[in-house]
Amino acid sequence: MRIRSEAPGDSADIAEITRAAFLEAPHTDHTEHLIVNALRDAGALAISLVAEVQGKLVGHVALSRVSISDGSPDWYGLGPISVLPGLQGEGIGSALMRAALEALDNAGAHGCVLLGEPEFYRRFGFASNAGLTLPGVPEAYFLAHKTRGEWPQGVVSYHAAFQVKAN
Repeated sequence: MRIRSEAPGDSADIAEITRAAFLEAPHTDHTEHLIVNALRDAGALAISLVAEVQGKLVGHVALSRVSISDGSPDWYGLGPISVLPGLQGEGIGSALMRAALEALDNAGAHGCVLLGEPEFYRRFGFASNAGLTLPGVPEAYFLAHKTRGEWPQGVVSYHAAFQVKAN
């Protein structure tokens, strides 16, 4: 397996991986692939990494800047992260997570937030933080990982691309 930055020409494969990964997922409106495309179209896809196995794309992770109501700079939102259904549980998602966190650290990020399953993301240093909130989301599933600086306190806002609707 090889992890690399998204390249020109990868977008159709990334959309299909993302769509397939969330097809049977609970708690989704199945717009994750549209979100990635909208972030890319808006120039807001700060980090986009793909996983390749034998030259075929099998996974993807997207990161985009978020804003926090207290004005804390250099925070990002991770997601969506996707792995083809037949390959989930093989370590591809974990490898993408590690690569994403390393890329954020190299970019000087202060931290990262995500919406997800606590059991999976705790192993990467993510935890609930009562000082960071995402309206309408239970605290247990809105997780944060600080890489430097102080913990922010406020409401997190994702890029407008996250409001995209299915056709």
